[in-house]
Amino acid sequence: MDSKTVDTDLIIAGGGLAGATLALALARLVPELKVTVVESFPLSPEAPPEDYQPSYDSRSTALAWGSRLIFEQLGLWQRLSEHATPIRHIHVSDRGRFGATRLHAEEHGQDALGYVADNRWMGLCLMRALGDTGVRWQAPAAVTGMQPLAGGVKVAIDQEGEHRELTARCLVVADGGRSGLREKLGFVPRTEPYGQNALIANVSTSNSHQFTAYERFTESGPMALLPHGAPGQAGHQSALVWTLSDDRLDHVLAMSDEEKCQALQDRFGWRLGRFTRIGQCHHYPLKLTTVDEPVRPGVALVGNAAHALHPVAGQGFNLALRGLMALVEQFRRAVDDDIAIGDLAVLGRYQQRHRQDWRQTVQFSDSLIRIFGQSLAPVAVARDAGLVGLDLLPGAKRRFAHQAMGTGGRKILAGVDSPVTGTKHDDW
Repeated sequence: MDSKTVDTDLIIAGGGLAGATLALALARLVPELKVTVVESFPLSPEAPPEDYQPSYDSRSTALAWGSRLIFEQLGLWQRLSEHATPIRHIHVSDRGRFGATRLHAEEHGQDALGYVADNRWMGLCLMRALGDTGVRWQAPAAVTGMQPLAGGVKVAIDQEGEHRELTARCLVVADGGRSGLREKLGFVPRTEPYGQNALIANVSTSNSHQFTAYERFTESGPMALLPHGAPGQAGHQSALVWTLSDDRLDHVLAMSDEEKCQALQDRFGWRLGRFTRIGQCHHYPLKLTTVDEPVRPGVALVGNAAHALHPVAGQGFNLALRGLMALVEQFRRAVDDDIAIGDLAVLGRYQQRHRQDWRQTVQFSDSLIRIFGQSLAPVAVARDAGLVGLDLLPGAKRRFAHQAMGTGGRKILAGVDSPVTGTKHDDW
């Protein structure tokens, strides 16, 4: 296929945070490509959401320091940072035991270790930025199938009851793991349930968070509290991720708000004073989902379609973002070398570049769950010693901090200057 025989160079199935970021990165770094986004939600850059108004119940995403660097390269960070709460300290502890590790941004010569941003604000920033590009947007619409062609693909699209087909050089699936498109295309995910659920809500406390993110491991699962609210002043609102068993989840959901706050107090303790308010609660089952071979000639999986992690260390979207930039790098190289972007050699290099990061991040987050899920006394003593050791040994603490910041000693930017890491619109 040449440029005269395809309707578009690249089709992105899914225009959520991952798909929209990929589209913007391509517009900025590989502007030669014609990009079409197919999204099921009725939203487009031509008609972005109304002006942003912060909501107490808005859902949010933890952005690592490395993700900030990527958004800076895409020209998005200055706007995004207007409502991104910095994480300047991280406190990791084991409930009922002495072990603890503390990380501080100033020890690494940075203003923050990461940030917390509302999903809706991130979506609005992306939509406004995409409005100034040549990216084409089809919404509401859905990719329903794909047929391989010589040098490209034919993609089936349903748009408001009308069936049509587009030819492209490559299809990127960025619609998460729940749409079923991944399975329709023949990809086989491996899923390992954790037997837990994540309850997500915003909470208020009597003490200020002081821009500190807390990771609290308990016998019933990890609990995270991330600083949330105004970025310029330490406030009293935090974003909660609370891990619960099926039975415990049902019990907590049946509680009044006052009872929920008391249950949180019992689990978390008094580091933030008294829990005074809890907002609307969302929940979903936790599982580790991976796809061993996320690429094929003409098609690639990215984001939650390729891997979904436990939210214990806030690594999911940051891993996805680094993967997107690794893919953009390979597309940039392919265009420079006059190679079809859907060629398996191109997509294979993306998979190879991203696989090491993926394995390291999965191992990091999954091992935390396995280790801190053990209640045996010898294991508990060993992990307490490990937390204390991290707090006392500069080398080990530095490696832990790099992983938490989404750098891990890797190059993370894509594009010309330097080579190279789920959320639907109802979360915006």
